[in-house]
Amino acid sequence: MDQPYDVYEERCPTRMVLDRLADKWAVLILDRLDAGPVRFNHLRRDISGISQKVLSQTLKKLERDGLVSRAAFATVPVTVEYALTPLGQTLTETVSALAHWAERNMAAVLAAQRAYDAAPRG
Repeated sequence: MDQPYDVYEERCPTRMVLDRLADKWAVLILDRLDAGPVRFNHLRRDISGISQKVLSQTLKKLERDGLVSRAAFATVPVTVEYALTPLGQTLTETVSALAHWAERNMAAVLAAQRAYDAAPRG
């Protein structure tokens, strides 16, 4: 069966999804949610450097895309938990592989950058 979408076509909506998934915050959020539901403030503490605003915006986008679900509990103050949806769970291996590839290969990337920067350009 032919797929109705082509990521190489300029107007294909898959590009919006790729843009979202290529975002470092989205990758980190999705990878963190792989272990199970997490409260908003716990996510904010776990993902160093993310602002409350960016975390909120990214979670809303991931929820809109059907990758993350939001559950609010009637406590004082209200407790909000985020979890991967079944669709989001289909990304866990890919997201984890990407995030942890960066950890494993950072020394090689930094060495390549230093070599590139030191090479004469003509």
